[in-house]
Amino acid sequence: MRSAFLPLTAVLLLAPLAANATPENTVTLNVEPTQEHPRNSEGSFATLSSGRILFCYSQFYGGAADSSPARIVGIHSDDQGRTWSLPLTVAENTGGDNVMSVSLLRLASGKIALFYLVKNSWIDCRPHLRVSSDDGATWTEAKLILQAPGYFVVNNDRVIQTSRGRILMPLAFHRSRGSDPQSSQSFDARAIALWIYSDDEGATWQESASWWAMPVRSGTGLQEPGVVELADGSLFAWSRTDQGAQYGFGSADQGRTWTPPAPTELQSPVSPASVKRLPGSNDLLALYNDHSGKFPFPKGRRSPLVAAISSDGGKTWPHRRLIEGDPDGWYCYTAVHFVGDAVLLGYCAGDSKVGRLNRLRIRRVSLDWLRQP
Repeated sequence: MRSAFLPLTAVLLLAPLAANATPENTVTLNVEPTQEHPRNSEGSFATLSSGRILFCYSQFYGGAADSSPARIVGIHSDDQGRTWSLPLTVAENTGGDNVMSVSLLRLASGKIALFYLVKNSWIDCRPHLRVSSDDGATWTEAKLILQAPGYFVVNNDRVIQTSRGRILMPLAFHRSRGSDPQSSQSFDARAIALWIYSDDEGATWQESASWWAMPVRSGTGLQEPGVVELADGSLFAWSRTDQGAQYGFGSADQGRTWTPPAPTELQSPVSPASVKRLPGSNDLLALYNDHSGKFPFPKGRRSPLVAAISSDGGKTWPHRRLIEGDPDGWYCYTAVHFVGDAVLLGYCAGDSKVGRLNRLRIRRVSLDWLRQP
């Protein structure tokens, strides 16, 4: 399928600068919900060979629920995320419910991989892959990655390729409690965490030898896992839980086996975290809802949104900066992408007025600002 982007002069719903905005920390785009598209959410970035930045996200129509119809659309920026084009469809809805939760990944070969979920029902949700050899102008047909039936969740902006070339995909598997695909009662919210990997750029996949269930009584299990490669080549993974913190895992063999889950210092509600390694550094950058008490927080809500830095592989996170602090806000599913001396954050920024997941926001933050005390 071919997707030609509109010229940059067509700018999409540019957000006015907030009173406390600075050039080092600025909202550059709000994609507001409309009657036609009641929810815009869950995106991922990639830099093209021209320097253009592509951002793909879930565009819902006919409803704003996780099971409502949605397609994957793309916008672009030619000025490092300061202004954005209008959206065009990248992957049309081929699911019984929708396609959503996109991850873009520049592969070592130079190709761009586009991962997303095809959600057919409450008992069938699996990841698919398309590949572009021409910087997103055209894409291959969608390929089903997991042949096993089931409901597998892969968050947006989650798939990585390690320094050794291995593609790693973290998944949360939700077993079926019933056989009715249209009934939410068939879905078990208690997830197990598992990982699959490919050493041939997505042609074939293997499942890691380890998978883990929550080691304590829990209503969520280990949901929405992510993974990042550390400077020494080992891997750090994490999952959201209902235990008041993200739970972490480690792997010393490129994701073939994983240590048991244990609480991390990232104290949060039932909400996903996003973690990337800062460019040219051993430090990790996390975006999450900090409920440690360092910043005011409303109990159980996905606020505030905080950026934290770890210099010890995710063991401690002493340096933290407030990104969003509105107690009525709902901040989550953050895509993280580094551009020059800044980082682009694309995330849900809803509230009680527009709906929790319905507004998509892109923010541009300088790395110097993140490191300030």
